[in-house]
Amino acid sequence: MPVPRYPAALRTTALGLALLTIATGCPAMAAAPAASGVESTAAATRFEGRDIFAVQVVSDPQINPDGRTVAYVRRQGDIMSDRQKGAIWLVDVASGTERPLVTDASQPRWSPDGKRLAYVAADAKGNAQLFVRYIAEGTSLRLTALPDGPQALAWSPDGTRIAYVMRVPGEAARLGKAPDKPEGADWAKPLEVIDRIDYRSDDDGYVQPGYTHLFVVSAEGGPPRQITGGDFPDDGPLGWTPDGKSIVFSAVRKPDWQRQVFDSELYAVDVDSGRIGALTSRVGPDHDATVSPDGRQIAYLGYDDRRRSYQNTQVHVANRDGSGAHSISAGLDIGFSAVVWSADGRSLVVQYDLKGVNRIGRLSLDGQLTELAGGLTGTAFDRPYSGGGFSLARNGTLAFTAGNPLQPAELAIASNGKIRQITHHNAEFLAHKALGQVKPLAVKAPDGKSIDAWLVTPPGYVPGQRVPLILEIHGGPHTAYGPHFSSDFQLYAAAGYAVLYANPRGSTSYGEAFAEEIQDKYPGDDYGDLMAAVDAAIASGVADPDNLFVTGGSGGGLLTAWIVGKTDRFKAAATQKPVINWISEALTMDNTQFTSRYWFAKLPWEDPMMYWKRSPLSLVGNVKTPTLVVVGSNDYRTPVSESEQYYAALQIRGVPTALVKIPDASHGGIAARPSQAAAKASAILTWFDRYRTAKPDAR
Repeated sequence: MPVPRYPAALRTTALGLALLTIATGCPAMAAAPAASGVESTAAATRFEGRDIFAVQVVSDPQINPDGRTVAYVRRQGDIMSDRQKGAIWLVDVASGTERPLVTDASQPRWSPDGKRLAYVAADAKGNAQLFVRYIAEGTSLRLTALPDGPQALAWSPDGTRIAYVMRVPGEAARLGKAPDKPEGADWAKPLEVIDRIDYRSDDDGYVQPGYTHLFVVSAEGGPPRQITGGDFPDDGPLGWTPDGKSIVFSAVRKPDWQRQVFDSELYAVDVDSGRIGALTSRVGPDHDATVSPDGRQIAYLGYDDRRRSYQNTQVHVANRDGSGAHSISAGLDIGFSAVVWSADGRSLVVQYDLKGVNRIGRLSLDGQLTELAGGLTGTAFDRPYSGGGFSLARNGTLAFTAGNPLQPAELAIASNGKIRQITHHNAEFLAHKALGQVKPLAVKAPDGKSIDAWLVTPPGYVPGQRVPLILEIHGGPHTAYGPHFSSDFQLYAAAGYAVLYANPRGSTSYGEAFAEEIQDKYPGDDYGDLMAAVDAAIASGVADPDNLFVTGGSGGGLLTAWIVGKTDRFKAAATQKPVINWISEALTMDNTQFTSRYWFAKLPWEDPMMYWKRSPLSLVGNVKTPTLVVVGSNDYRTPVSESEQYYAALQIRGVPTALVKIPDASHGGIAARPSQAAAKASAILTWFDRYRTAKPDAR
């Protein structure tokens, strides 16, 4: 469905980046492009589905150890292959001068001396291989000829070796055998025998036989050497000790590891002998280890597992052998997502989420946190999830992904207390787009709790004008939206809708208690928060109370289906990749150990009514709202059968509905292909337009 064109008088260009600091609560970035904030001109056009191909994002920023240069992956949709493609670029921190380095490449990692860059790119046969680029000479050396792609690249401290993680193929399970096949006969494929608990994953489909293990290869080329083995999956990131003799990694190396997948430990492997020793042993995940510069301590992330659907991930420090382990962030009601040592080993640099915005801070070894940079932005831009990434130079300079509601992720630098944006890949393109403006909306829940929310108004919106409203609900539910760019929301706004999004209780970045309020009750309490947000949007004078619509994905899809089972106030709904029946979801999702362990007190067959009472399918008899059902055909997280159950139930009841399947799309990849992301938004808008009281201009 093409997005409608509107008269020039209704168009407006984006606000300047400096004004966006009001919405983000983050420091303004020096040298930001001065986008126009004046009234629209004839040159400004609304955001369209095809524009998803034009949006560029910065990801995986890696600053040179000397702090002078940053390597990063610059991603953009390729309109011919319909895929996001990445190229590695270099940028000079002082001048901002950029140059392309390698096309179709990822995972840039600097050598300790900063003269070489390891990365992963495809060989002539399309297989992912490990390369090293000699920066001064401008030449690249292919190090490997691997059957599978290397992950978690890590240079040895002396720069002579590179460690990585890769899957080692194994034998498929067998039960009996077919008769001998006559020569030339055309028989059916052999039986597939599955005996693993983790037999499929949303991103990769059905698990191939084998396990991921650690390898080391010379930085000058030669045969790689496998240094871990066994029937366990080993994982990165990989932390070398300063003497280059050991590597610290994360894994679940236990006889019943498939039943303990959330109980990872830290291990150290001797690079020469392959001898492995456990560094942690508590019940709960331990991961993302980093070794101190003097080699005497390790820092890592984790928590003591209390079988809750959410717990803050804490920062721990221990001696090099794992003794003396203790949390240094226990006094902070914050969840952390990344940790590295400062160059002097006296503190840690950490990433954390606060009120929907990721930030970087310095955490002292006695637990004192000081913010160094805010405004981090994730690199998936279909919806405004919090996120982002950073790296740290020896001199303390930070490189990170930064953005705001009208700008996808760009590269920013923080140094000596100053923050400066140094790439502006989308400035020219978005300066000529009339974008929906994003403002915070104050919301009070029925119990008086404050709920963060944001309202996107259509381009050219005139204050006091009532417009149709789409309530868009985030998934998780233990995630967070924030003041970040969203292509979905801009497409909805371009079609004349205001978009409301919020962080109801259960969302992260507001402390552990806020996230845990939905324990054993989800999705019940979120309903009141979301309805309060809708009421606030109406009270603001923006939302038309007679033209309300609702959608959301995953946990947001579950809440969409729950809402239309509770109220008829919405004209139409679109539930995307939802959980509809907790019993069937618990037994068919890709990680069957999760739902019944962390979301419910008993197993499905022990108390089925506990599951049923919290399932949107239990409310389908109340539904009158026309409801679209959307799902990826390869979704193994909230499997296709969940959506099909709901579609069938709505059809049986005679409620207007349609089922949209996105071919070859996983749960996490429902918007990975640009054309499908645009088509999905178009389908939802077409469905809403069908039930919208005031019809939009002809498309």
